[in-house]
Order: sequence, then C-alpha cells, then structure tokens
Amino acid sequence: MGRGDLTNAEWVRLEPHLPPPGQRGGRWNDHRSVINGILFRVRTGIPWRDLPERFGSWKTVYERHRRWSADGTWDRILTAVQADADLAGRIDWSMVGVDSTSCRAHQHAAGARKTKPRVPKKRTTPRNHRPDEGIGRSRGGLTCKIHLAGEGGCRHLALLVTPGQCGDAPQMIEVLSRIRVPRPQGGHPRTRPDHLSGDKAYSSRRNRRYLRRRQIKHTIPEPKDQRAHRKRRGSKGGRPAGFDSEIYKRRNEVERTINRLKNCRAVATRYDKRAYVFHGTVTTAAIRLWLRP
Repeated sequence: MGRGDLTNAEWVRLEPHLPPPGQRGGRWNDHRSVINGILFRVRTGIPWRDLPERFGSWKTVYERHRRWSADGTWDRILTAVQADADLAGRIDWSMVGVDSTSCRAHQHAAGARKTKPRVPKKRTTPRNHRPDEGIGRSRGGLTCKIHLAGEGGCRHLALLVTPGQCGDAPQMIEVLSRIRVPRPQGGHPRTRPDHLSGDKAYSSRRNRRYLRRRQIKHTIPEPKDQRAHRKRRGSKGGRPAGFDSEIYKRRNEVERTINRLKNCRAVATRYDKRAYVFHGTVTTAAIRLWLRP
C-alpha cells in the first residue's frame, strides 16, 4: 500500500457501494487499484499520462473516472457513504454552513469542444454538464467557483460548480436543494439542517424567504446597504433580520471544509476541461474525507 492509498478500513466502508464487476470482458475488475490511481491524481494534480505504473494503464484509470463522473456513479457513492455516516451518528446537523471558493483554471482546462458530450454507450448528456463548462473570466484569468454546504464535522453535504464570476446568493437555493441523505432504516431522506449559517454575500430577501418557508433557522449578517434601505422604507421595510454572534462563530467550520478539499491539488487548481469531470474530481476528494474516521 502506497502513500495516500485507501486503507483496509476505508476499503471495507467503500467496497459495498461500488458498481458490480462487468460481465463480458470484466470491465470493472480490480476496483481498488484503479480508485487508488484516481485518488493519487486528485491529490497530486499530475497529468493522467504521468500516473505511476503500479496503478496500471493510465487510460483505464482516466476512463473509469470519466465514466463514473458522467453517469453519476461518484454522486451515488457519496450519497451512500453519507447515509452510512448519518446512521452511525457522524453527521452534525446542528449547524450547516454555505460558502464558495474560487479555483484557478489552468490553461489546459480551456478549449473544450463546443459539441455536447455523451455518456459512453448511451445517448444521454452527462450529469452536471454545463454549456459554459463552469469556466469564467476575471482579472486573474480563467476561474471556476465551487459552491458547497458543509456540516459541523468539516465535510461537505452538497456542491455546485459554476464559472468564477457567478455570485454566491443566487446559488444558495440550488446548493441546499442538493442536500439529500437517505435513511437506510426507512423514512424520507433528510434534506433540511437544524441551522444554517452564511456570510453577508448570502443575505437577500429571496434567500431568507426560502429559508423561512422551509422552517430552517439561519444566521446571516445583514449588509449595511440592505439595513439602510430597510430603514428608509420604514414600516414597509419589514423587521430587522435576527443575528446571533455566538452562533456565527461556528462559521469557521465550512471554511475548514473548503481548506480540506483544496488540500487536493486537482481541486485547488482545475485541470479538467469538462465541468462534469471536475465535479467528479471534487466529489472523489469529498468521498475520501467521508471515509476517514
């Protein structure tokens, strides 16, 4: 077992959720060595062709990662691992934070074909595909942004990939709608945290109305311009937004979640041309965090 490979304990938790081996030709044989190769690339950010020989053919490793990113296999594995953690009481629902982080897109991430990609051997578009490929321009060059919701244990519950110039507030509802943790013992999947925290970027009437409708308690500071606008309107401006500074101290948890994800070099700097492949890369890094004790 090399540095960064799956431990025996992690493999025991992961193996039941992997797709079954292929029938004719044995396409999915030896999952463990291929997944270790994927994790090695995600952690180091090296080109696929430079993978060490101990992981086998680099093309086999890359194709499996691309296929599982396209057909949603990585998303299903993450959901299953989260369900196991929730059953063991390892998810802290008392505080879920929303935040975003910008990732510099390498020059190799540009230049994707304009035609729609297809899932191998199917006539469908890959999950999480975006026509803009999730790459935008800023003063620093090509950028990509990851929006996520993280629980109190510094692990993410849901994520969304957008171009770098996209704002945070318009993406909050989409990120929260992706929280879905099944309950193996029966019942509806859990989709609602006990409390939500966000910085000033998430303060909007639309977001607060959405949280009130879903009966989610939230701690989001109100910017000075919104506070002044509300006061100018008088009684029509509505009541002041509640804010608890002690609860807001837990906001560092979602920021630490982002730091743990960006310890993987392929997440901190985007090298994937396609948005759905980069989404699979971030999901793979998150699965590794959930497998750790």
